[in-house]
Amino acid sequence: MRLHTASEVISLIRVLENETAEFYGRLGQSAPAHRDVLLGFASVNRRNVVQVQMAYNNVISDALEGGYAFDIETTEFEFAALKDAPIPEALKGAVDMETKLARLYSVAGEQSRSLLPDVSRALILIARKRETRTQKLRELLQQLP
Repeated sequence: MRLHTASEVISLIRVLENETAEFYGRLGQSAPAHRDVLLGFASVNRRNVVQVQMAYNNVISDALEGGYAFDIETTEFEFAALKDAPIPEALKGAVDMETKLARLYSVAGEQSRSLLPDVSRALILIARKRETRTQKLRELLQQLP
């Protein structure tokens, strides 16, 4: 499915952030050695939703919404659900998930730069944080026996 309006993209982000927050919450419960990091990721995901929603609410109008600021294909950002995967597999899946989410935020940030600069800045900031998170997940993977 292709997304074109800001509300569509914000809705996709909200769904993905909430799903990944639940994933990190469950993974944190099953990986005590990395519990604090993973539960921290879940908390940040929830804050990301609020940050993007606030930026969107502060600048959006019917005129801008009708302008179709985006051209995003959702299938490019799909990732496998890893609810009951063993820790190593779950962390590898999390790297894939974070890579795709960082790309979603980057693409959406670039596409919205001219019509929604506040939203664009919020999206690009979160993309950078997601790239840092991907590195942290790779480090956690290397620490596994």
